[in-house]
Amino acid sequence: MPAVSFQNISKTYATPKGELQALRSVSFDIEQGEFFGLLGPNGAGKTTLISVLAGLAKATGGTARVHGHDVQTDYQAARRALGVVPQELVFDPFFTVREALRFQSGYFGIQKNGAWIDELLHSLGLTDKASANMRQLSGGMKRRVLVALALVHKPQVIVLDEPTAGVDVELRQTLWQFVSQLNKQGSTVLLTTHYLEEAEALCGRLALLNRGEVVALDRTSQLLKRAASNILRFKTDDVLPAELAAQARITGRVVQLPANDALAVERILAQVREAGASADDIEIRKADLEDVFLELIQGSNAAQSAKTAQGAAA
Repeated sequence: MPAVSFQNISKTYATPKGELQALRSVSFDIEQGEFFGLLGPNGAGKTTLISVLAGLAKATGGTARVHGHDVQTDYQAARRALGVVPQELVFDPFFTVREALRFQSGYFGIQKNGAWIDELLHSLGLTDKASANMRQLSGGMKRRVLVALALVHKPQVIVLDEPTAGVDVELRQTLWQFVSQLNKQGSTVLLTTHYLEEAEALCGRLALLNRGEVVALDRTSQLLKRAASNILRFKTDDVLPAELAAQARITGRVVQLPANDALAVERILAQVREAGASADDIEIRKADLEDVFLELIQGSNAAQSAKTAQGAAA
């Protein structure tokens, strides 16, 4: 039995401009004990899918289950098996950190949870903040408390929705060490993140959403094989030829282009020279998950645009 199962999930919102379809027949399973990544650009439908799983949004069609429990018809058991760390910093300003964790335990009918609360506080670097009011905490500390609140009832499935957005390096390392330990002990983890290096390092399998559809679903190692085997990276202060600029990933002075072999490298550098541009600090590296991500998203956007054009023509 999968830890999480999405079957033909669709979600449509009514807007002043008409219906907006946020999810389009999304289907995939996450096996028990997996560390699974859900990726996609802003507006792809990731948070909507998690909201459906958590019962915060009702799917227009399809079913979602947590350890076999339907999130709508068997919602109590589904919620008990699920711990969600949201994107937003949501907290009760009237309680201390320890009080908030005790109350959260009570929502799940758990008494005498002090030992586990102490372990959470220690593992997330919150021990010295246990008696502090939530209003007194920094943004990073509030984020740690959200993680502790999601884990206080020892859920079988942990959902992390952009858990390290805007936080410092220390918190990232602390969080990933603790969550990885829980995963090794059998917890299933579903992660959404825009830090693709985190997804590449942590997730054994990935799903890529774009415009509400699953455009890729595979093991991380297999997805990495889809990209060009090598990337040519160099710096320039000059304008690139239009043909190269259309293919390039440009960040300030840094230009990155797919280059499968030595001939491709020579061709690119020749085009740069012929355009009167210079290329400094030239290096070749292996493709990473960001390269795969961009390649798949661009391909998906092109395919969907072509489909829309065909529909309009018909």
